[in-house]
Amino acid sequence: MTDDRSHLARIGLSSARAEAVAETLARCGAALDAMGAGAERHSAWIPGRVELLGKHTDYAGGRSLLCAVDRGFAVRVATRTDAAVRAIDVTTGERCELPLDGTASAPAGTWAHHVAIVARRMARNFPELARGVDFAFASDLPVAAGMSSSSALMIAVSVALAKSNELGASETFRTAIATREELAGYLGSIENGSSFRMLAGDAGVGTFGGSQDHVAILCAEPGQVLQFSFAPVRREAAYHFPRGHVLAIAASGVTAERSAGARDAYDRAATLVRELLARWNAEAGRDDASLADAARSDAAAPDRLRATAGALSAAHRDRLEQFLLESFELVPAAARVLAHGQPAELGAIVDRSQEAAEGWLHNQVPETIALARLARSHGALAASAFGAGFGGSVWALVASDAAADFTRAWHDAYAAEWPDAASRASFFVTPAAGGAQQW
Repeated sequence: MTDDRSHLARIGLSSARAEAVAETLARCGAALDAMGAGAERHSAWIPGRVELLGKHTDYAGGRSLLCAVDRGFAVRVATRTDAAVRAIDVTTGERCELPLDGTASAPAGTWAHHVAIVARRMARNFPELARGVDFAFASDLPVAAGMSSSSALMIAVSVALAKSNELGASETFRTAIATREELAGYLGSIENGSSFRMLAGDAGVGTFGGSQDHVAILCAEPGQVLQFSFAPVRREAAYHFPRGHVLAIAASGVTAERSAGARDAYDRAATLVRELLARWNAEAGRDDASLADAARSDAAAPDRLRATAGALSAAHRDRLEQFLLESFELVPAAARVLAHGQPAELGAIVDRSQEAAEGWLHNQVPETIALARLARSHGALAASAFGAGFGGSVWALVASDAAADFTRAWHDAYAAEWPDAASRASFFVTPAAGGAQQW
C-alpha cells in the first residue's frame, strides 16, 4: 500500500485521497486472492473527468478544455495464462466471465457489456492477445453522471489487457498508435464502434460519441487545464488551474444514461452535425472530415454554413450556432483568461456556454439548469453543466478555503428546490488531478 500511495500522490491526489484509494486497491487485491488469481499482478487508477468547456464539440472536430477529478476506478489486475477475462466489482460483488475473443458478449445495460465490448474489439484488432486477465475494481465515481464512468471502466479493461500482453511491443499496435493522444482516439473508437486507422471497427455502446472523455482520462495532468481539438486528437495547450481554487462537483441525481430517450437525444445532437456536414460537402463540392474543418475552410465559411443549416431546419441552425460559439469563441476566450491567471473573468464566458447549452444544444434538464444558477448565486466564480447532458453533473469553480462551506450551501439550496433529485445527488470537491496511471 505504501507504493500505491506514492504513485497516487504523483498524479495529484491528496494524502487522504491517496490513502483511501490505496485501501481500495488492497480490497481489490484480496478479491483477486479469493478468486484464486495468479501472482503476476499490476495496478491502475483510472479517473473521471470534467469538461470545463467544449460541450458536444469533439465528434465535430472542435475544441475542449479538460481536466481529471480525484475520483475514479481503483483496479488490481492478475495476468492469466489462458484467454479468459474474469472481472469483479468488489463493492457489489457482481462478477462476469468472458472469452478474450471475437465472440465476447454480455447483456446490454450492465457493466459487463462494456467489458465485453473491449475484449471483443481488442481480440479482433490484435490477434496476438493471448493472455486474459482477472480484473478486480471499485469506483467512487457517480454512475451515469457525466464524469465518464463507463468510459473509465472501458479504459481500465483495455489498459489491463494491453499491459498483461505487452501490447506496446506489438508491430500492429506500434504502427497504429504512437502516443497517448492516439491511444485515446483508438479507445474512443472502441466505444463508438468506428474504425481507427487499420484497426477495424466493431459494435460499440450504441452512441455516436467522440474521444473527449478518453483524452481527458488518459492525458490529464495534475494542476493543469488541457486544451485539445479533435478528429483527429491534437493537444493545443496547457494552462495552470487557477491557483487557490478547486472544483466543487454536483452530480444532479438525474442520471444521464445513454439508453432509451436519453440516448436518442444524445445521438440527435451528433446526427444534426453529420447531416449538416454532408449537406455542406455536397453543396460546396468539398470533402471536409469534420464540421470544424468546414468552418475553417475560408473566412466566409461560417456564414455559408449558417445558410446551409438554415435551409435544413431550425434544429440544424441551433446546433451550428452552439458549436461555433463554444469551439471558436468561448474556448479561446477562456484559454486567454487562464493564461493570464484571471479566473474571475471566467464567469461571463462560462455563463454563455451554459445558456447556449440550454437554448441551442437543448441537452439540459431543469435540475442541471438549477444547479448552475444556484452555484453562481452562492458565489462560484464560474459554473456549468458538463458531459453528454440530459441529466448528469455541474461543476463550480470556488476558492479552496471556502469550498466546504460553499458545497454545503449549494447542496441545501438544491435540496430546497429539487428535494427528490437531491436525495439521490452527490457533491464533492476536487483539484485538477492527473490522468490514468498503471504500475
